[in-house]
Amino acid sequence: MDQEFFKKYKKVIVRAVSLVVVAIIFAFINPFSYNDATERTVVTKANGSQFVRFKAGLFFSGFFSKEQSWPNQISVSYMDSTFDGDLSINDNTIEIGVIRDVRFNDATTAIMSGITQFILPIDEKSMLEIHNAHKTPEALVQRRLAPYTAECLKSSAQLMSSEMHYSGGRAQLTQDYMDQLKNGSYLLNIRETYDYDSTENVRKRVYSVQIQTDVSGNRKRKFSSIKEYAVVIGDAQIIDVDYETKVDDMLSKKIQAATEASVSKQRLMTAQQQQLTAEAEGKKKLVDIEYLQKQEQTRQVVAAQTLVELAKQDLLKQQIALEASSKEAAKIKTLADAEAYSKQRVMQADGALDKKLATYERVQAKWADAFSQYEGNLVPSVVTGSGANGANGLNFMELLTIKAAKDLSLDLKNKQ
Repeated sequence: MDQEFFKKYKKVIVRAVSLVVVAIIFAFINPFSYNDATERTVVTKANGSQFVRFKAGLFFSGFFSKEQSWPNQISVSYMDSTFDGDLSINDNTIEIGVIRDVRFNDATTAIMSGITQFILPIDEKSMLEIHNAHKTPEALVQRRLAPYTAECLKSSAQLMSSEMHYSGGRAQLTQDYMDQLKNGSYLLNIRETYDYDSTENVRKRVYSVQIQTDVSGNRKRKFSSIKEYAVVIGDAQIIDVDYETKVDDMLSKKIQAATEASVSKQRLMTAQQQQLTAEAEGKKKLVDIEYLQKQEQTRQVVAAQTLVELAKQDLLKQQIALEASSKEAAKIKTLADAEAYSKQRVMQADGALDKKLATYERVQAKWADAFSQYEGNLVPSVVTGSGANGANGLNFMELLTIKAAKDLSLDLKNKQ
């Protein structure tokens, strides 16, 4: 029965066994590999030849070949203050722990944290050189990228003091750090001097650091091994700088002193501003008073000028009136002279007969009136002489009349 079953299904069993054997062989010596889009794969064939697969996707790597995946970029992080030494790669990032004992040129130190991105070369030759020299990304970071990062960071810190860094040199430190990462660390000349610290009342050692230059003025640099492998710096960030305790104490004192100086300066500025304000207000009051006084002076001047003008107008009116009066008087005098002359001529012509007659009439009227009121006896009781009765009284009156006419120079005769 078994033999019959085997004969009947011999071909099927052989095929199944063959498939299993092939599956086992492919499981251990799979000639196909897969390259992720964020990586490149270095393949070493059984005959020792090598190539790099940059393109993403499935590819034929060959039987009994070895593959090593490399990230397109490796970020070296120095953020962990309690780093345990594990250099495993995670999301193309390898943690190396914070960089300690970063020394400034004033001999103070700090602990720095940050992250630097390295982009691996895109040409096969450079990539194979990196692979053959380091074998794994972790080894590349441990033996080359991490030490190079720390070296460039410490070299950058030596170009300034901790106080200079705290007072605004953070951007400069990052710039120097990036420049050295890209082109190689600077060769430095360090000079030691002493300076007096007024805050702590002590003499302190101060290091003066200068970058070495060649005859053309170009900065001298240490040879960069990452440039040899065509590794490019993508980005570099210094996230935090933790100064040592004495630096914090020194900065705290200086900050306090600077604050007090700033407050004093502000008070001085406030006092000066108040003084300027008081002076300005005083000047404004003087200006206001001067303006009011000038306004009053102007008003008085205008009033005086108005009075003068009015006086001039009044004088002009008086002159006009005087001239008019003079003219009127001259006119009246002329008329009076004319009338007098006329009367004179008339009087010369008739001897002023009209006036004399009028006067004569008044005199006669006066005598007649006086005579009419006389109550005595005009006829004397004793008559002497030969005249008729009452002739003497009449003669007396006639004599008076003649006297009046003589006094008036009255000529009763008609002049031919």
